[in-house]
Amino acid sequence: MNNKKRISALYITFDVIAAIITWCCFFVFRKYNVDHSVLGNLQGTIFNDYKFYVGIVSSPLYWVFLHAVSGTYNRVYHKSRLKELGTTLLITFIGTLLFFFAFILDDVINDYNDYLLYYAVLFGLQFALTYLPKVCITTSTINRIRKGEIGFNTLIIGCGELARDTYRGLSTHTPTTGNLIIGYIKMKDDDEDFLGGELTCLGTLDNLLEVVKTNEVSELIIALQNGSRKYVETIITTIMDMEIDLKIIPQMQDYLMGNVRVSSILNEPLISISPDALPDWQKHLKRFCDIFFSLIAIILLLPVYLFLAIGVKASSKGPVFYTQERIGYKGKPFQIIKFRSMVQDAETGCPQLSSADDPRITRFGKFLRKTRLDETPQFINVLLGDMSLVGPRPERQYYIDQIVKKAPHYRLLFRIRPGITSWGQVKYGYAENVDQMVERLKWDILYIENMSLQMDIKILIYTVLIVLKRSGK
Repeated sequence: MNNKKRISALYITFDVIAAIITWCCFFVFRKYNVDHSVLGNLQGTIFNDYKFYVGIVSSPLYWVFLHAVSGTYNRVYHKSRLKELGTTLLITFIGTLLFFFAFILDDVINDYNDYLLYYAVLFGLQFALTYLPKVCITTSTINRIRKGEIGFNTLIIGCGELARDTYRGLSTHTPTTGNLIIGYIKMKDDDEDFLGGELTCLGTLDNLLEVVKTNEVSELIIALQNGSRKYVETIITTIMDMEIDLKIIPQMQDYLMGNVRVSSILNEPLISISPDALPDWQKHLKRFCDIFFSLIAIILLLPVYLFLAIGVKASSKGPVFYTQERIGYKGKPFQIIKFRSMVQDAETGCPQLSSADDPRITRFGKFLRKTRLDETPQFINVLLGDMSLVGPRPERQYYIDQIVKKAPHYRLLFRIRPGITSWGQVKYGYAENVDQMVERLKWDILYIENMSLQMDIKILIYTVLIVLKRSGK
């Protein structure tokens, strides 16, 4: 077991212990509050109660699940004790509240003020017993990193003066940052090299992915001058499928524009680029909402589906549904499901995009597209995990290959699940050619950079309005 997994296992182990101790103490307290004689007969009043043992099993599972959803067990080398305090307080507050309403409200009580007392005792015990081990583990990890006892393989991107100065700064930094610098990558073979005599060159940008995998790199530090920052986009898209921390050495304009954020006053100031578009808890909540609302939508839309199925059948010969291969999350293909809006076998040979006056679209199909109702079977894709309610619209590989030639940053869309609706779909609508796809792309990139549950809600509201007004393109 490597250091990272061992530390994660420690967090989980102590969370389990904290949950068991908290439940045992709280269970005894509840019984004692109602009947003071229970302490003299624990065997009869506590140990014979099946709820006591149910709680011992379920409570640790419950709390470990909540902490896992919040991302507690991830990025164990980059934790902040102050941030961990706030996160633990929030998770304990919410977790205790949910636990309280689910299991405590039906308790026999002497006074309604006991509810407040129960909550305070449960919250206090759970927080104290959870946070104290956490802060000890985090402090120990930070100290070991600073002493150089543990670290993570780091690769420098660049070979200019900035890269050389970055290497010298990190290698002589006291206390150590945990970066075990294994080498550097050039942009091109003929780049002027200022690092050659001090560090091993492991290749060029063309074989970056191979170098990262071979050397189990955990962190990339981009040390490029302003003129070379055009490569950042390529670097991000190359490693987007991997759990790697990406940091950029800031230039003066980055300081002036407020892009530089630090979590430790002892470390070098760096711009961190998160591989995740959302925090862990929001990512899990988004997926929960996708599943929940898709189930509700499918149930409510069953009568509408019947009407649409009849309409599709009556409009032209062929199946009701139409499936097509699209490229989704992390570049994986899947079959998208739609109500058929074109005549049967409308596309043979080379893929073709449709236009507003496309003769292949049936009369009923025009209605489906105008109202976006042809997309509603994709709730099934959401349940299968291929799609989300909100996210960039997925395209076929044939068109992706053309888009990437004009806009390489299109690959950034693979960082998240594609969606039934998107900011690009709301602002732009259907694209009739590759140029329009590229134009719509800016809205999808903007969505990824500003992704949040609040943004998803706004996009869903505007999508519903478009459907109701039949104003879709």
